[in-house]
Amino acid sequence: MRYVMDKLRSLEIFLATCDGGSFAAAARTCNTDPSTVSKAIARLEAQLGLTLFQRSTRQLRITTPGKRYADTVRKMMQDLSTCEDELKHLNDSPGGTLRISSAACYGHLYLRPLLQAFCQRYPAIKLELEINDLHVDIIENDIDIALRTGYVKDSRLVARRLSPMDFLTCVSPQYLQAHGTPRCAEDFHQHSWIGFRIKETQQLQPVFLPDGRGEYQPCELARSHITDDGEAMAYMCSDGLGFAQLPHFLAKQGLNSGALVSLYPYFRPPQPDNGVFAIYAKRDYLPAKVRVFIEFITSALEVMGESSNHTWAEDWPSLIHFP
Repeated sequence: MRYVMDKLRSLEIFLATCDGGSFAAAARTCNTDPSTVSKAIARLEAQLGLTLFQRSTRQLRITTPGKRYADTVRKMMQDLSTCEDELKHLNDSPGGTLRISSAACYGHLYLRPLLQAFCQRYPAIKLELEINDLHVDIIENDIDIALRTGYVKDSRLVARRLSPMDFLTCVSPQYLQAHGTPRCAEDFHQHSWIGFRIKETQQLQPVFLPDGRGEYQPCELARSHITDDGEAMAYMCSDGLGFAQLPHFLAKQGLNSGALVSLYPYFRPPQPDNGVFAIYAKRDYLPAKVRVFIEFITSALEVMGESSNHTWAEDWPSLIHFP
């Protein structure tokens, strides 16, 4: 890398010498001294095995090989400058293909309904959307941005929290009519519970229920039914198969329609990696297509009552309250 930078500097000095007609003029143009200019030209001539300038006490005259070399170098420097200008324009103007990887449930329920409006606002951006629950290496897989519940610590990445991930203990009104309402955590041993199996670990998602003071504690419960699909869990719950502890983005549709009710106030895990995150590669200049996507989805979530430290679930009414 040092060699490349030194070579580019030497070429810059060479062109300044051609244009200025002397080492002194080139030194003024390149903000250096004539001795440095002379040494740079000598290095170029040694590398090429050619004489670029005929020197005399009174003048400096470029040779025929020097003229040919100058024409090539000038074109190369102009091409480089044009390329840099084009790349800067691309970075300033949203366009190109935006590759998004999203967690399945979040992608279906939150992201997908926003895509039409995003594409209408930024017609030069083409989308490539991957839906899965795997924490893939976004750099190795050339993904521009990933939307994930939680994140993997990686110094190469930026993890920007879009919202916390709040959980609601949900059930269908029909189930409560048929089986009654549990009044405390112990009562759940007499009720059906729908469990969620995490695909990557094959472990069951833990359940947290409030004690008499409303403070959430881990609770060991037998699961009557188990699924590894979040949307299926929400539908099974609204169909009356039992209780389920759902992330807010999974519970939203059923709660809004009345197919589900929330038994308790929301629960928010205290871990720092709790939440929904926009994850992208760390770089000095964020591409415009990634920047506008983050701005767009952040604004859309604000309209839905969500931000980096708040979700609508905080204000959702529950059947049971605590002092």
